[in-house]
Formats: sequence, structure tokens, C-alpha cells
Amino acid sequence: MITEIAPLVVIPGEEEAFEEAFAEAHQIIASMPGYLGLELQRCLETQNRYTLIVRWDRLEDHTEGFREGPAYETWKDLLHHYYDPHPEVLHYRMVLAD
Repeated sequence: MITEIAPLVVIPGEEEAFEEAFAEAHQIIASMPGYLGLELQRCLETQNRYTLIVRWDRLEDHTEGFREGPAYETWKDLLHHYYDPHPEVLHYRMVLAD
């Protein structure tokens, strides 16, 4: 399993619209092969900061299957205009869990 983590900074005042758009975008990513689940967490101290955590079966399920497919264009159209700055997306593998 691979975990994708992206810290998201949403333009202040756009949080509610972003969350509504994300609910729609969730259906897109959830339909992708290799998708295992996600969490979208909102920061309590800084209301326009979120963390997106997505679990994939394999790295390629995200980098090739999702990002290089047509569904990603719809995802981008729904969400990317809310970010400032554009997020850095990194991938992790489990080393230790309790």
C-alpha cells in the first residue's frame, strides 16, 4: 500500500465551496482502480489548511492510472483553482505502525 499525502492551502473564504467541490471530486477518485480510501482533514488552528491522505494499492495507480487518465482533468477543474499555493504531493510507504 502507498499513502499519498498533500497539504492543501485553500484561498481564505473559499473553504465551504472547496469542501462542496471535494465531495463531488471524491466520487471521481473513488472510482479509480487501485484506490483504497482517503481522508480529508481540516486544520483547527488555521481554517483554510487541509491535509489530503489517499491510500493506493500501488504508486502507479495514482501516478499513471489516475493522473494520466481523463478523470484527472475533471478533478483538476473541480479543485485546483481553490489552492494557493499549488500543493506538493508526496508518496509514502509504511515503515512502522502500531
